Amino acid sequence: MNYILFDGPARAALLPFTFTRPVADIRIGILTIREKWEKFLGYTTTTITEDYLSERYPMVEMEENVLINASYLPTIEMAQIIKGLEENQALFHGEEVIAFYTTHAQQEINLNSYQAIEYDGECIQVQNTWDIFSKNSLALQADFDLLTKDRTSQPIPSNNRVIAPENIFIEEGAVVECATLNASPGPIYISKGSTVMEGSMIRGGFFLGEYSVTKMGTRIYGPTTIGPGCKVGGEITNTVIFGNSNKGHEGYLGNSVLGEWCNIGADTNSSNLKNDYSTVKLWSYQTESFSKTNLQFCGLMMGDHSKCGINTMFNTGTVVGVSSNIFGCGYPRNFIPSFSWGGASGFTTYKLEKAFQTARVMMERRGICFTAEDEKILTHVFEQTSKWRKN
Repeated sequence: MNYILFDGPARAALLPFTFTRPVADIRIGILTIREKWEKFLGYTTTTITEDYLSERYPMVEMEENVLINASYLPTIEMAQIIKGLEENQALFHGEEVIAFYTTHAQQEINLNSYQAIEYDGECIQVQNTWDIFSKNSLALQADFDLLTKDRTSQPIPSNNRVIAPENIFIEEGAVVECATLNASPGPIYISKGSTVMEGSMIRGGFFLGEYSVTKMGTRIYGPTTIGPGCKVGGEITNTVIFGNSNKGHEGYLGNSVLGEWCNIGADTNSSNLKNDYSTVKLWSYQTESFSKTNLQFCGLMMGDHSKCGINTMFNTGTVVGVSSNIFGCGYPRNFIPSFSWGGASGFTTYKLEKAFQTARVMMERRGICFTAEDEKILTHVFEQTSKWRKN
């Protein structure tokens, strides 16, 4: 069977992160959504997404296909039902489709004519940007259970202070020395090639991706996910960093999500709680206004390739688009469009060639080429988001 992950209606609500990736490639817990599905199904997947992303994330259609709504995180039960779907059958969760069977010969898909199978088990669905951090605890535990089954952790070096070692898994090649690891609130997973430096204090749940580093004296409160190729320091709480991004110095980041290739300047602080303790609103690309999250704690949402300078101060519930550069004193506004350059005193447009140059240098430092495909995607995002910039 051929399995295809599609963006579905959640894509618009997951901007700015889905400007540069399909929904399936969002990281939550330990794995991306795609990686979760591929492990449960036992097959590789392809993608139905926006046309400008399809060169990087192509769709492969075969004679028989099952299309899966990528906003849903798989469970064993859900995957078993999906693997058993037959012609004219669809799996629903309430009014929303989780998966449906198609053939190459079908010209149109009318789900009303399908036999509806209702999924009434527990499930996690990523429908909004803030779900990425607010549901991270559940996703992290599920991934930890999946990845550690029938495997044995490397020994935890005796120079660490450890609580609940049975909830800690360290891959071969990871370096963990003179740190405090408390896995009683949630599991801790340390990937191969990563480093937990001396004096790091970590409370689970926590995931540290391949070749990532927690610098000396880092304080991390779970549930926090640090994807591959990152360097982090300072204080971090309930945050998801997709990968290849840095928050390497002092400063606070909480209840936040960072995409890839971001850099947070030294002593940057992001507020995650309003002074009046009211619930937080976030900019919505769908409504072009601020929408309720119904959360009391909500920090920074930063799209790929965005950066901020030293001592930047972000208001509670700030949304930063793709390839923006924020600097200067004072609080910038809490919606910063893609390709913005400036800060509290105002913004100009971050020119494409300058943005390309910065991205190229940062990526090459990690041994990754900035390709013509990258240019095409960022150019499309630049044009797509021009209406939100004032110049």
